[in-house]
Amino acid sequence: MGLTSKTLLLLTVLVAIALFALTMWLWPRLARRSVRALLGRFALLVCTQLAVLSVVLLYVNDKFEFYASWDDLFGDDQGQGVVQEVGPGGKLVSLQSDQALAGGGRLESVKITGPTTRIAADAKVYLPPQYFQKGNKDKKFPAILAITGYPGTVDGMINQLGFVDTARDKARTGKMPPAVMIFIRSAVTPPRDTECVDVPGGPKVLTYFAKDLPKAITQHYRVGTGTKQWGVTGYSTGGYCALKLPMTFPESFTAGAALSPYFAAKTDDTTGDLFHGDKKLEQENDLMWRMEKLPQPPVSLLVTSSAKGEYDYQHTLAFLSKLKEGPMRMARIILDEGGHNFNTWKREVPAALVWLGDKLDKPAKA
Repeated sequence: MGLTSKTLLLLTVLVAIALFALTMWLWPRLARRSVRALLGRFALLVCTQLAVLSVVLLYVNDKFEFYASWDDLFGDDQGQGVVQEVGPGGKLVSLQSDQALAGGGRLESVKITGPTTRIAADAKVYLPPQYFQKGNKDKKFPAILAITGYPGTVDGMINQLGFVDTARDKARTGKMPPAVMIFIRSAVTPPRDTECVDVPGGPKVLTYFAKDLPKAITQHYRVGTGTKQWGVTGYSTGGYCALKLPMTFPESFTAGAALSPYFAAKTDDTTGDLFHGDKKLEQENDLMWRMEKLPQPPVSLLVTSSAKGEYDYQHTLAFLSKLKEGPMRMARIILDEGGHNFNTWKREVPAALVWLGDKLDKPAKA
């Protein structure tokens, strides 16, 4: 059974209940002061506690999609082994599988390889129903890059946050243009969290997202290449990336919608040394510093937070306050209450997608 299997969670709950009942039943018999009774009590307590802890951990993982599989949990999916050399004219997107969606459209599982960065990462591409309509066969569609938090999974964005269903419904009612969506993890070289940074001597993740990935997608799908045809969104770490990409590569992305972002690259055991002592590079990855010290580019940014329950609320307000007179535009979604979790972000997705879609060109002939 898979790590996220509902059957596994149910069986673990039943085991925990059974062990609790067994403990209650056997405890009077193990009340003696013998070594055997002591070991018996110890074994029952340990097994019951482990079962209950397993239920809690499985439920939390199912709720927030921290790990997608057993390989993901135990670190067997190392990522570095998927780096591939690609020569001129090579296919940048290799199709692995596809799935027709009940509500219309198609979801394709792909591997996107960058010739510049030599990074290869798994992703899912949503093609809206309009993509296949006869009258649109010669049209190019806008694209939205959707980036997970760390160590999130793309299935969490699709199934739990409802990005695909929301985008399809909003396009059908005319509230946003139909768009191709590319879902990808922020950690494209797992298990390392690279914070969308071009690491000196390491993976060039920012360049991969800003240059290699759009090039790959536009070569393989009917997606426009103009700046007004690309937007980016994400939550948590992905939200930080969704701000940084338009701010650093305005020629690639016209807008970014960031759900509960933070504003500077974090460094810890999961990231390793991202900057190797390069203070200039560290500053360039600090979005507060960029807002203060660099010209603000002609892009639109949306940030979300909660007045109660979101740890980065004050930083969000500080970021918004740094907007100057000029070409940059900002918007915000501030909930009265909501934590740093999927329940909060699901409430923000519909408005964020409508806002983002409004910044993109509609499908049009090239």
